[in-house]
Amino acid sequence: MRRLGGAVIGLVALAAVAAPVLAPQAPSAQFADYTNAPPMRIRIVGPDGRWHAPFIHPLRLVDRLERHYVVDRAQRIPLEWFRGGRLVRPAGGEVPLLLLGADSVGRDVFSRLLHGARLSLGVAIAGALGALLIGAILGGLAGYAGGIADESLMRAADFVLVLPAVYVVLALRAVLPLVIEPHDLFWLVSGLLALVGWPYAARGVRAIVAVERHREYAAAARSLGASHLRVLLRHLLPAAGGFLVVQATLLLPSFILAEATLSFIGLGFGEPTPSWGTMLQEVSGSLGLVTGFPWLLSPAVAIAVFVLSVHLVIGPRDSAAALTGLPTGR
Repeated sequence: MRRLGGAVIGLVALAAVAAPVLAPQAPSAQFADYTNAPPMRIRIVGPDGRWHAPFIHPLRLVDRLERHYVVDRAQRIPLEWFRGGRLVRPAGGEVPLLLLGADSVGRDVFSRLLHGARLSLGVAIAGALGALLIGAILGGLAGYAGGIADESLMRAADFVLVLPAVYVVLALRAVLPLVIEPHDLFWLVSGLLALVGWPYAARGVRAIVAVERHREYAAAARSLGASHLRVLLRHLLPAAGGFLVVQATLLLPSFILAEATLSFIGLGFGEPTPSWGTMLQEVSGSLGLVTGFPWLLSPAVAIAVFVLSVHLVIGPRDSAAALTGLPTGR
C-alpha cells in the first residue's frame, strides 16, 4: 500500500509541475457554448467502425435551460499532439477538449484541476517547510539549552497547540485585507499555516535533541572545540531528520485541507485564480449542481485521494512516532 500511495503522490506532483503542458486549455479560457458540458471521450473508433487516429466528437447543446448536450457523431475532430506547448489539443482550436467537463462559465475543469494542484500543493508545501524550519530551530534551541529557554519555548508551543488551528488561521486571515494579489496571498497563507504548525515539529525536535546532546559524539565534538551552534546544527539536528520527514507528511494533508477551506469560504484565493478550494465554491449550497454535474466535485475527489495516499505512505507506525517525538528508525 505504501508503494501505491507513493505512486499516486508522485503522479499528482508530476501533474502539478507539468500542468501548463498537460492542460489542454488555459485555466481561464471560457467557451460560452459549453457551460456545464459533460466530459468528452477520446476515441479511436469512428461511428462507421473504422479505426482512426485519436479524435473527439463535439458536443451539441439541445436544451440551454437544463444544460443538456448530445454527442455530435457527424463531426470528427482530430487531436494535435505536442503543438503550441501542450501535450494534446483539438485541431483548429474552436472546440475544447473537456476531459472532466466544463464549469458554469464554460471553463475546462481538468485544466483548472491541474493548475489548482500547483497552487494548493504549493501553499501546503511552503507552509509545511516554514513550520518545519521554525519548529526545528526553536525545538533545537529548547532541547539544547534547557532551563528557562526550554520552559519558555515549550510553553509557547503548548499555547499554540491548544488553540484550534483552523479557526486561528481563519481568524487571522479575516482581520487582513480581503483583496490581495494572488502572489502575496500565496505567501500570506503559507505564513499563517507555518505559524500554527511549528509547535508540532518543535516538540519532537526538542525531545530528540535533549536526548542526543548527552551522547558520546556530541561530547566529543564539544571537547574538540566545536561551538554550541555547530554542535546543534551539524550534529544534533540531523538526528531529527527522520522525524521531520514524517512530520512533513502529516502537516501536508492538513495544510491542503486548510487552504481549501480558506478558499471555499472566500478568504483564500478567489476567481479566476484556480485552486481546489476555489473550484469547490461553485457547488456550495446547491444540491442540484452536485447531482446534475458531478464532475464539478473532481477537486474534492483529488483532495481525498491525495490525503489518503499520504497516510498510506507514512503508515500508523510513523504517525505514532511523529506524534510522540520518537525516532522513526529511517
